[in-house]
Amino acid sequence: MSNENKTAVPENNGTQGYVGFANLPNQVHRKSVKKGFEFTLMIVGESGLGKSTLINSLFLKDLYPDKKIPDAKDKIQKTVKTNAKTVEIEERGVKLRLTVVDTPGFGDAVNNENSFSPLVKYIDDQFEKFFHGERGLNRRNISDTRVHCCFYFISPFGHGLKPLDIECMKQLHQKVNIVPVIAKADVLTKKEVTDLKKRILQEIQSNGIKIYSLPEVDEDEDQDYKEEVRQLKDAMPFAVSGSSSCIEVKGKKVRGRLYPWGVVEIENPEHSDFVKLRTMLITHMQDLQEVTQEVHYENYRLQKLAQEARAGVKAELILDRKDSVADKDQMKKILEEKEAELRKMQEIMAKMQAEMSVQKI
Repeated sequence: MSNENKTAVPENNGTQGYVGFANLPNQVHRKSVKKGFEFTLMIVGESGLGKSTLINSLFLKDLYPDKKIPDAKDKIQKTVKTNAKTVEIEERGVKLRLTVVDTPGFGDAVNNENSFSPLVKYIDDQFEKFFHGERGLNRRNISDTRVHCCFYFISPFGHGLKPLDIECMKQLHQKVNIVPVIAKADVLTKKEVTDLKKRILQEIQSNGIKIYSLPEVDEDEDQDYKEEVRQLKDAMPFAVSGSSSCIEVKGKKVRGRLYPWGVVEIENPEHSDFVKLRTMLITHMQDLQEVTQEVHYENYRLQKLAQEARAGVKAELILDRKDSVADKDQMKKILEEKEAELRKMQEIMAKMQAEMSVQKI
């Protein structure tokens, strides 16, 4: 028998029943690593709460080298802006295109009414851009600039949430994943941190604000991961301290803040929730993107389609109304012509009757 029609069969290395689709996750991994990842983080809070320092500490990158601190006069006249800064971060061959959206001027003016409007507009604008991209011809290369997460910074010096905090989170919680963060937590004792966390969570719940909730863990997950998720859930809202400076403590270099009474190590779980916040952001980055796509963007998309449908119906009604008006005008013209014909006929009949009466005489 000829060997020309024989098909080469890959060796199974002695493994019976092996097809090879178990290698699919590796293919997805290689493709994802090659393509890279995109993530957009918005930071919201009053100036002076250490937002820039914390972001620099999280990603080990100086995102704001030329940042200027405005004085009191500038703050009074300043309006809320949204500044997006994008950096490429690479770690062990994995590329992350990180966009950080800063909101300078938020909460700094004398009158902060509607100071959240530029934030809402920016988030909606990114949804709008993605919405149009999905309807375009080149859908494969849509740039995802949607805001996937919002760190909302809360002052440690108050007794909970301010009215501005509550109103702003109410405006944002249906559009973005809100992660509340207690800033500069190193000014508080452990008991004060615990009490403030409880008070903030109570106020968030009583005002019907929805913050980002970590996904439930499957039963088949290992115990270490379950414990990690449980600790992250218990730590929210995260009480953090940030620092880009390295200090030598007991012979080793640590990132922290030096005070007259001692050193605050930002990566020490006893001093700060910094590591837990970073762990939450990195290990649940994919979930934050999925919630943005499946919940927040879908809500926007449905509202947009409903608006377009209503606009279409309205346009059809206007056209129908125009058609009906045109029909009425046509009918009116026909009736007027018929009435003129009837009057003419009546005049002829009257004339004929008059002539007949004269003839009889």
